[in-house]
Formats: sequence, structure tokens, C-alpha cells
Amino acid sequence: MTSLITTPNLEDPDGFYAALVAAHQGLPEKASALLNARLVLILANHIGEEKVLEEALALARAPLAAEESPDAQASSASR
Repeated sequence: MTSLITTPNLEDPDGFYAALVAAHQGLPEKASALLNARLVLILANHIGEEKVLEEALALARAPLAAEESPDAQASSASR
């Protein structure tokens, strides 16, 4: 079993970022969100290992946890 690679691992990070931005160019917000969802599912299928995917989900979710604190929830509920 492998672990999630969290150190820089892209051969050309700037090139990938440019390709990602270009893929979203001209798309309405809903289509852009669908593109992201499709990309995530395609890459998850490529990875294939449940433990690695769980690590990735936890890592992606971690910075958002502060936004879900009781104070943040109460603030958004009062809007």
C-alpha cells in the first residue's frame, strides 16, 4: 500500500496550472464546477487506492474545518 505524496511531485507545475486554467476558460460557473468534479473522479479512478484517496480527502478538507466551527455556522445561519 502506498501513501499520499504530499511533497511537490509534478514534472511541470506551472504547465499543469496553465492547462487547468485553460480548461476552465470560458466555462460558466456550473460547467467549471462539473469539470472539477469530473477531473477529481478521473484522477481518483487512476489512483485507485482507497486509503490514499481518504488521505487526500482529509488533507483537502482540513483547512475548511475552521469554517465549520459552531461560531461560523451561527454566523452563516443568521444571514
